[in-house]
Amino acid sequence: MKHICIIGGGAAGLMAAGTALESGAKVTLIEKNDKPGRKLMLTGKGRCNLTNNCNDVNTLIKNVPTNGRFLYSAFSAFMPADTMTLLERLGVPLKTERGNRVFPRSDKAVDIVDAFCVYAKGANFIKGEAQTLICEGEKITACKLKDGRLFYADAFILATGGMSYPLTGSTGDGYRIAKMLGHTVVEPKPSLVALKASNGFCPLLQGLTLKNVRLLLFEEGKKKALYADLGEMLFTHFGISGPLVLSASAYIKDFSHQYYVSVDLKPALSEQQLEQRLFRDFSENANKDFINALDKLLPKKMIPVIVKRCGIEAHKKVNQITKEERQNLIYQLKNFRIDITDFWSIEQAVITSGGIYVKEIDPKTMRSRLYNNLYFAGEIIDVDAFTGGFNLQIAFSTAAAAAKYAANEMED
Repeated sequence: MKHICIIGGGAAGLMAAGTALESGAKVTLIEKNDKPGRKLMLTGKGRCNLTNNCNDVNTLIKNVPTNGRFLYSAFSAFMPADTMTLLERLGVPLKTERGNRVFPRSDKAVDIVDAFCVYAKGANFIKGEAQTLICEGEKITACKLKDGRLFYADAFILATGGMSYPLTGSTGDGYRIAKMLGHTVVEPKPSLVALKASNGFCPLLQGLTLKNVRLLLFEEGKKKALYADLGEMLFTHFGISGPLVLSASAYIKDFSHQYYVSVDLKPALSEQQLEQRLFRDFSENANKDFINALDKLLPKKMIPVIVKRCGIEAHKKVNQITKEERQNLIYQLKNFRIDITDFWSIEQAVITSGGIYVKEIDPKTMRSRLYNNLYFAGEIIDVDAFTGGFNLQIAFSTAAAAAKYAANEMED
């Protein structure tokens, strides 16, 4: 019986433990928290968007902007349908929502965590923090904890996650351990994260949520949008956040270039339809000051900002507004620009981009190309995806591959 030591008890670690047990291996699971799956509890705003119910590998890969092709074998061997079948076998009814996002029918992430803990039942759970992996030549022999304890095994799986939400235990331990072993680590940075903006109006709009708007992300000087979608966003004291913004952030690799977002505040209306709407609203409020005639069109907080940006004097009577001024207003409503300066902190990011260099990992087995009994799974690898359940599917697929091959084909 092979003995596998898994470092990290998150989504990937629990999946690896269960898969290894089903493959007939003995499993030791090392986790720094009292209970495994702590970060999993936070996903999907506590509902756990556990995968995306798409039915082909190419769709999965298209939603992984960083090294998506590396995951072809892992995805092919363990698809979203396999994740769903496993969870339902473990007693969790599932449902599919907008964008093929899959959630537990109960809307409770704890049900997913409990199911994976059941799946990993039989593993020897060790509470402790890994300090290093001890090696002899091209083989890992033991995991040493910070308290000095040593755990010997036939194979080791690093599934320690990234650096986002460090309070859940994701503090970059795996990167440090991998570097000590000679692995290359692509510099971690935040992804699916709020964005900082230079515009002074953002703090004034703090707390304002915009629903059913269209957000487009541009690189300065380029005409084609890097990202565009319809949905929800919100303003913060430092810039912008919300589902649209988190998704857009995944398209920004670094800030060697300037980026901005353009928000269509009225995407359901064409410019011509919006002009007709304004003409009607202005006719009803002909004798009002401009700033007092936009209540039906915009949230109260946003009115002073739009008034200033469109260049119409706030207390100008509506019946004195020219066609050119009305066109300027329409432009601002359809192209509300926000200048992006940086990511918000990695600690607040949904996931970490960067990690173990994929050319140093066998894509079929997730085995290290430097050590014949070391494997990687989940967010520690330099792959990251868009929102919609794709990042957890990466964790499940890579963990299933790593555990299967660690248990059955270590000597290949």
